[in-house]
Amino acid sequence: MSEYNLTLPAMGESIAEATIIRWLKEEGDSIKKEDLLVEIATDKVNSEISSPVNGILKKKLFSPNEVAKVGSFIAILETEENLSFDDLPIEKNKKRFYSPLVRTIAKKEGISFYELETIEGTGEKGRITKKDILKYIRIKKNNIPNRIIDINNDKNEEEIIEMDRMRKITAEHMMRSKNISAHVTSFVEADVTNIVKWRDKIKETFQKNTGEKLTLMSVFVECVVKAIKDFPMINISVNGTSIIKKRNIHIGLATALPNGNLIVPVIKNADSYNLVGLIKIINDLIKRAKSNQLKPEETQGGTYTISNIGSFGNFFGTPIIHQPQVAIMAIGFIQKKLSIIETPKGDLIGIRHKIYLSHSYDHRVIDGVLGGCFVKKVALYLEKFNCNITTQN
Repeated sequence: MSEYNLTLPAMGESIAEATIIRWLKEEGDSIKKEDLLVEIATDKVNSEISSPVNGILKKKLFSPNEVAKVGSFIAILETEENLSFDDLPIEKNKKRFYSPLVRTIAKKEGISFYELETIEGTGEKGRITKKDILKYIRIKKNNIPNRIIDINNDKNEEEIIEMDRMRKITAEHMMRSKNISAHVTSFVEADVTNIVKWRDKIKETFQKNTGEKLTLMSVFVECVVKAIKDFPMINISVNGTSIIKKRNIHIGLATALPNGNLIVPVIKNADSYNLVGLIKIINDLIKRAKSNQLKPEETQGGTYTISNIGSFGNFFGTPIIHQPQVAIMAIGFIQKKLSIIETPKGDLIGIRHKIYLSHSYDHRVIDGVLGGCFVKKVALYLEKFNCNITTQN
């Protein structure tokens, strides 16, 4: 039998590594082509890798919670299929010449052509010498991955809990955002009585006719999209001293997962959907986010983010910007309040459904006028929502 080195494949633009979550086969197990071998995670999204050959799982090269680079070998398979080192498709994309000696050493040590492309060469025109590849192998073998260490407190007064992978990623993103952006938050109160009554009136019929749950997030997204069209300089990012204005509107939805972690699926081209379309795609994204079925690309490319903090009873907050975006809005809890209602016949006091909108923005590029006017515009669109709007496709 010959050996086949299973490579961690490329999984989308800007994804350079993945964490091994769990192995679905054990060493010594027989496997068939397309059998699922391992579950991996790439920046909050989990996926699975299948076997490209029939054979046996000979050796796992990574343990759960260890991080592997794209293109590196993660397992060794034994197969009766004739696979030569030169048959690997990655070779067709090689960028430089490799001597027979270097190729022989690479084959013996299980180094793919993808890895060879990453090794710094000291030979002519950057070619890899025998000394270069042996140095790389020595460093690679001595690089022992960090592992989780349990720490027991003698007095049992404390419990040490190691952050899981997603919490570490979230922590890094939040700290990076605070270090990059000058955060400012503006607050506006909106009267959403008309929206609440509209939903209460048609939600049962809507679900019966469409099979979809009528949530208010679709209305919030629609109003945010309208406001972005009015204030397109909210829909930007920053690169050094350059402002990058986005032509497309991709709305991220900060979603709490059952385990308490956070993920942000993205509605691509959110301005291309009507209200019913938004309801369907939002329900689908959130459902798959909570069941860990999102694809990596479905959490990338957002240009503006909405966080529904009202879903856990909060009225307002100061959300942290999701880089490289420059603004984020938190939707608060809808509450009944005694309010003064202005009418042509004078002021009245009545019970209204009110909500706070919290808008955090990057003061490097968004001043108070723009940041404040934008969130006020969202509130006005909410208050002027058309209660006669159709919910038919």
